[in-house]
Amino acid sequence: MKVVLFRVHFFPGLCLLALGLGLQFLLLRRLLERFGRRAWLMAATAVSTTVLLLGYLLEFHRFARYFPVGLATWTECAALVETMLLIGVFFAALVWRAPILRRHTQDLAASRRAFLKTASVSLAIAPLAATGFGIIQRNRFRLSEVSVPVPNLGKDLDGLRIVQITDIHLSPFLSEQEFARTIDMANETRAHIGLVTGDLISRRGDPLDACLKQLARLRAEAGILGCLGNHEVYTGTEEYVTESGRKIGIDFLRHRARVLKFGKTALNFAGVDYQRFEHRYLVGTEQLVMPGAINVLLSHNPDVFPVAASQGFDLTIAGHTHGGQVNFEILHENWNVARYYTRYVRGLYREGRSAVYVSSGIGTIGVPVRIGAPPEVSLIRLCAT
Repeated sequence: MKVVLFRVHFFPGLCLLALGLGLQFLLLRRLLERFGRRAWLMAATAVSTTVLLLGYLLEFHRFARYFPVGLATWTECAALVETMLLIGVFFAALVWRAPILRRHTQDLAASRRAFLKTASVSLAIAPLAATGFGIIQRNRFRLSEVSVPVPNLGKDLDGLRIVQITDIHLSPFLSEQEFARTIDMANETRAHIGLVTGDLISRRGDPLDACLKQLARLRAEAGILGCLGNHEVYTGTEEYVTESGRKIGIDFLRHRARVLKFGKTALNFAGVDYQRFEHRYLVGTEQLVMPGAINVLLSHNPDVFPVAASQGFDLTIAGHTHGGQVNFEILHENWNVARYYTRYVRGLYREGRSAVYVSSGIGTIGVPVRIGAPPEVSLIRLCAT
């Protein structure tokens, strides 16, 4: 089990660490050939190596708890940005020092050499430019609306509006004022039901009470329900969030169901705590399915969907993936880190008579960047098929 846990959660980070250290070694070797063992070069290398190693170690929350939250957050961010910069420098060097170009460099016109230099520099700074663009985009919140056809949906539920807020990650990367804008956006939908599906903060020491203060402003006609995410587990705040939620009117469903009536039709919401990758999914959750009702499962992890569908849930509502957070579409295929974990990355998916909706969420983790996966408040409309 521990091997599976390591592979799923930390393998991408370990690959990035190995890549960063490997590229740094290649760059250092070139610089040593050119400048020799200068004090400034060795000091810069020591700092760079320390940032890379700390950035990876801070993915382990048991290690990160010994660091101030601001330092841990920005060190991990710096390590990822440094890795991207090293990748850019590596590709720039490949372009400029490619054998076919190196053989003919002397014969190239000055304009051609200038073009190659410009191309190399552009490749080197492209990762930083993309990071800057992603930082600008990270808090441009949007309202995403999706209609979900549900078989045998009663007329009392046709057109029912459910607003979802997920993956808030209130932290140095997202201020309380910025988060307040998403609450205002959600309230403007005048939804029948409000959902909060986990990851209120990122690390111990993040402003959890400020997050709860803003969530207390969330309004919906039939009430606010929720489930807990993996970062509630990592920060050890499951009980605190549950109890605080009860005080502010948010019912966090922890392996529990709640029935809401609309006219003569029942809508049964069941919620589960974060479902770990290395464990069996939704053990005993089939007991929360209500015969004759429309059953909706709240699960932070969308990967539970096939199991939920087999248990009789008509709709699963999830988050967790951030829509990939950094997503590139190449040849009509989406490429992002979340695809390593799950095939349910963003939007609506169907399997037989059941569906799962995965929201991109609001916040960020690792780096304060959003590219190709804009932050969103989701408005889900139930409709009859």
